[in-house]
Amino acid sequence: MFEMTYKKIYILIGKLEDDPELQFAIEVIRGTYKVEPELIHYKDSINSLEKDHYLTYLSDDELKEVFNTYLNSSISFGILPNHLCPNGMRSYGISKEIPKAIEDGLNTELKTPVDLLFCNGLVVFNKVNVGEMYGFHSTTFLNIPLYEKVKNFFKTLFNINYKSLCLTTGKDHSVQTAAVGVIAVEHTTSISSSSLSDDLNIHDGKLNAFILAPASVLSYFYYLISILFYQKFSLTSLPKSLGFIKTSYLKITSNTPLDFTNDKIPMSGKEILLEIKKDGIKIHLGESGFQSFQKDTPIEEKDTVKVTSLPKGEINSLLLEGNIPFFKKAEEDDFKDLFIGLRNSAQVSTSFLMLMILSTLLSTTGLFQNSAPVIIGAMILAPLMAPMISLSMGVIRSEKSLLENSLKTLFYGIATALLVSSIYTLFVPLESMTSEIRGRVNPNILDLMVAIFSGIAGAYANAKEEIGKSLAGVAIAVALVPPLSVTGIGIGWGDWEVIYGSFLLFITNLVGITLAASVTFIILGYSPVQRAKKGIIYTGLMLFIISIPLYVSFKNILIQNSDLQSLFHMEIKHLDGTMEINPIKITTTSSEETIVEIEVLSTKPLEKDSLDSIKTKIQEKLNKKITLEVVNKLIIK
Repeated sequence: MFEMTYKKIYILIGKLEDDPELQFAIEVIRGTYKVEPELIHYKDSINSLEKDHYLTYLSDDELKEVFNTYLNSSISFGILPNHLCPNGMRSYGISKEIPKAIEDGLNTELKTPVDLLFCNGLVVFNKVNVGEMYGFHSTTFLNIPLYEKVKNFFKTLFNINYKSLCLTTGKDHSVQTAAVGVIAVEHTTSISSSSLSDDLNIHDGKLNAFILAPASVLSYFYYLISILFYQKFSLTSLPKSLGFIKTSYLKITSNTPLDFTNDKIPMSGKEILLEIKKDGIKIHLGESGFQSFQKDTPIEEKDTVKVTSLPKGEINSLLLEGNIPFFKKAEEDDFKDLFIGLRNSAQVSTSFLMLMILSTLLSTTGLFQNSAPVIIGAMILAPLMAPMISLSMGVIRSEKSLLENSLKTLFYGIATALLVSSIYTLFVPLESMTSEIRGRVNPNILDLMVAIFSGIAGAYANAKEEIGKSLAGVAIAVALVPPLSVTGIGIGWGDWEVIYGSFLLFITNLVGITLAASVTFIILGYSPVQRAKKGIIYTGLMLFIISIPLYVSFKNILIQNSDLQSLFHMEIKHLDGTMEINPIKITTTSSEETIVEIEVLSTKPLEKDSLDSIKTKIQEKLNKKITLEVVNKLIIK
């Protein structure tokens, strides 16, 4: 039990003066503290400044009026719970049990000055809500069944309405945006997200405004997923659709009247003025509220304005008209910087040609050496990715100059690589098919996937300045210069199969990267889908045509793998006890004929009868005609 220092107990009353619970509170005070409380009507007490502490048995509206009257005075207050004061009780952590609330209301250890939030001159206990914040302050959402969550999710997803808002802070920082809703609170008990408990407090002299303004259907979808299902975030990890302003003064204006609520009371106006009165009132917090506010850290004088992700400029008009893009539309500043870089990348230059020559020479040498590290070195030097990304942007925006320059640069790069590698091959006295060369003459669907992922990474790296473009370039160049070098080697050897296979791989990479990068740029908002449709259709058609031989090749690989696995399970490893057979490789030339390469370990050279027997068993197992290639290794005991 605390030591009470108040000599008298005063209770402010209003419309609830005849409430039975008030009589119960009086009886508790008489019995527990041996004091006869004095009842004072809250309006009559306005000039009674000689009394320094009051308990209040008032409704929310009456309590707000009292706080406004005694703003910045020496008087302190303790709040007694009642059914007409839910907002005040919640805001200050007041116990619902009258004896406990009386104890807290008289305990001077719980007395503290607190900030007050005002909206257009009226006190706010919990929050001011403009528009809809969809799930941001839903305290019961996590406790409902999954099917209800899903139903609410889709209901919310298709119910979005933007308002034109101008947000101005006390330091005249202003932002014009199209927002779905704004919620302003003073401290964390006003909203349901406990994860913000370390970010907002009752003593910092700041209000906290959250602005919901998704710039696309996709970003709104992500917001709903994170806020309705996960519902844990902090000021350092807010969904991008949420802006945040921490300030002592915030003015929200609009060209049309705004419907908003102050502690759920409906109001309307073209201007909403929010401001904080620091340490505006002295109050006895509830014990639970006092403990939670002990985490409050010291005053942060600087305003916080995180609004860079909010829509602005041209996108505002689209959103207000109800034309919500599926993908976010990039801002003009992003366009400017990116386009300058892409236009430069689309130009043929001496540096570009020199890097093409050097990377081709290095790649061709590595292919002859069968050296992966040397080929990787060529990948680092390769400059072909830059004009490919420029080509992708030209495709989606139908910019003739960007398309022409990119294609011209690619043509010079390809021609240089083929010329250099073919001439270099003529001077190298090697005609052996290394595994590095062989690996680039039979492209399949998996190579197309490499190109697609590379295109996504390349476009994303170019669009995001914070990502090292060189790292993405290294990863992407894997699929560009080596196939061209193999094509040049095929030209030098006069081998049509090598030329066809490797150049098909390069074309696969070119088209796959271009299409994937184009789609990525659309998702990032650099072109509307309608404008990009024509270029995407043509590129997609080319990809479809190229995919046909790739699919055939991939299907052959699947057949080869299936056949090879079948041979591993054959019971011919010990034929007559004199030999051991190990399958090495299968090459399928058609659905009816297969080249099978095996290794035979034997104590003596194989005779034709043994070979015929092995071939017959394999043909029966695979149920197809085969050509058998045998590597015979003798075992000397």
